[in-house]
Amino acid sequence: RTRAPTLSLYCQGLNQSSSGTAKNAALINLHLATGQIGKRGAGPFSLTGQPNAMGGREVGGMANLLSSHRDLNNPAHRAEVAALWGLSSVPSKPGKTAVEMFQAAADGEIKALWIACTNPAQSMPDQATVRRALQRAEFVVVQEAFASTATCVFADLLLPATTWGEKEGTVTNSERRISRVRAAVAAPGETRHDWQIVVDFSRRLQAIGVGSEATLFPYPSPESIWNEHRESTRGRDLDITGMSYALLAHAPQQWPLPEGATQGKARLYEDAVFPTPDGRARFVNTVYQPVAEPREARYPFSLSTGRLRDQWHGMSRTGTLGRLFGHVREPALQMHPQDMARRLLTEGDLVHVTSKRGSILVPVQASAELGLSQVFMAMHWGEEFLSGISATGQRLAGVNALTTSAFCPDSKQPEFKHAAVKVLKAELPWSLLAMAWLPASHLQSARHELQQLMLHFDYASCVPFSNNTAVDGAGQERSGLLFRATAFEAPTDALLAQIESLLNLDSPYVLRYADKKCGQRRAALLQHLDTCTTLEGFMLAGDTRAQSWISTLLQDQLPAQSYGRALLLPGAEPPVQVVSRGKPVCACFNVTDVAIDAQLRHTKGTAQERLGSLQAALKCGTNCGSCMPQLQRMVRDSPEIDAQDLAPSDAVQKNTLRAPVLSG
Repeated sequence: RTRAPTLSLYCQGLNQSSSGTAKNAALINLHLATGQIGKRGAGPFSLTGQPNAMGGREVGGMANLLSSHRDLNNPAHRAEVAALWGLSSVPSKPGKTAVEMFQAAADGEIKALWIACTNPAQSMPDQATVRRALQRAEFVVVQEAFASTATCVFADLLLPATTWGEKEGTVTNSERRISRVRAAVAAPGETRHDWQIVVDFSRRLQAIGVGSEATLFPYPSPESIWNEHRESTRGRDLDITGMSYALLAHAPQQWPLPEGATQGKARLYEDAVFPTPDGRARFVNTVYQPVAEPREARYPFSLSTGRLRDQWHGMSRTGTLGRLFGHVREPALQMHPQDMARRLLTEGDLVHVTSKRGSILVPVQASAELGLSQVFMAMHWGEEFLSGISATGQRLAGVNALTTSAFCPDSKQPEFKHAAVKVLKAELPWSLLAMAWLPASHLQSARHELQQLMLHFDYASCVPFSNNTAVDGAGQERSGLLFRATAFEAPTDALLAQIESLLNLDSPYVLRYADKKCGQRRAALLQHLDTCTTLEGFMLAGDTRAQSWISTLLQDQLPAQSYGRALLLPGAEPPVQVVSRGKPVCACFNVTDVAIDAQLRHTKGTAQERLGSLQAALKCGTNCGSCMPQLQRMVRDSPEIDAQDLAPSDAVQKNTLRAPVLSG
């Protein structure tokens, strides 16, 4: 009988494994065996979310690959590339991949490191080894667009590079579609494109080593580099010799598109011909391999890492925008509620999370989405946002202080998705929370200085926040900083005064309370306008229970004239009830869960119709689309409403709001 098409969607859980290649091969085997490949709606589909990963593989941008899917171990492939480049030969020995490279540098085998637009002091596993490598290397070059990354601290030479919005070139998406990328803004200051830096360095190196007048690097533009890559694909499975920059300027194109063809191939393997010598597919014999580091009595939890909805990699770029912290505001370790109860942990308690490689301190958060004996922490949290000093005096280096450097022998991808850890409650009696709105011109410099102050505490975090105005320009966007710290004992008054000064809480208009003997200190700054009084900033030191309402008062910019000196009172209960606007769901249009729930209470129809009405009324999910899965869950989980349950005015209003879905 005819089988319905089957599509297997998978993320990094399959790839970031010490047997990731075997896992991918097993899934491909399954699709081959069932004929679920080479037809519409069928096949294995990897959702990696990496930065132009497809394009990187196409050009051979890895230590063990050559251009256009060529194998470095194949002499014929090496000869083809050597001829293209005008060389006598290409080395047959592969270079070291990332984990291998840093281990070699830590061992003293590699003396110099050139790091281009990545942040290994945050993103690599086993941070103890990575930092030992960066410290031991005799010369470290960092080519970077953001001077605030953890890796920049180790640089002997810092080369300012452009960001994606300033670059020209091409990218390839998951459906093999190549698109032109054009600069949105001019490159600032002395920044240069990555290709310019590499070409200039290579030409100078050639002059020293070869001395030939004919350059091996004849690349005056991104187009000239792409043209060489295009020629390298001739006759290969990804042949793009029929493409040109002019054609790509007209529209993105799918490969293969060989010379003479008029359009790319929408779907591979429809003819059951595969890129093997005889055109037949090959099953790969795989043997199950367990995780590299199984749980044990001393380390009874499985730690997995992954991305947050609105953040990107190490957050060097996205971490500067307060609006992107609305979905997840601060670093946290997620744990099943039953595991928390067994360990007498409550929401927000600090815990020591320890693996065989390192330890970090972080608040714990309940999540019923996890299984028992599993914990999760977002991959983004590095020392730029989460820091402190361990009991042995070492700086805490974020979540990748815990992860293992075990990697797949074929893909060389580390096993980020599993490390054995233990979780113990931390007893740190003194705590601090400070929040303040800051002018845009002051925010990043204040954040940088607060990052340095984090080292004076056993645990500290510093993140931006925002009032999340809509992207269509409605309202005035404001941003600020949230600084949290804990310690065994209260710090000096001078250190607290530094924090206050950086958050503009040192003016004579600030309300204050201090009890040095008990380690208590509070400050609040009110702004009095013609129509309203609002809270501009506060600091709670010692007793921080008031954070449950005072942070909402500030971030939601609620009227604060009724509070006055009551802002300095200890305890968790507000003197006047604070009604929160809710937690942001849609960052683009600043739509909260409270607003969505209220709208759904007056919306009838099918789930699809209710979603359309919701989007028409609030605009949520109509721009970038990141919040769509959460919106769909909220619609699905909300009670259905019959027409008779609506007031007449509601029914009329909802009919006018009916609109087609979607989907940004």
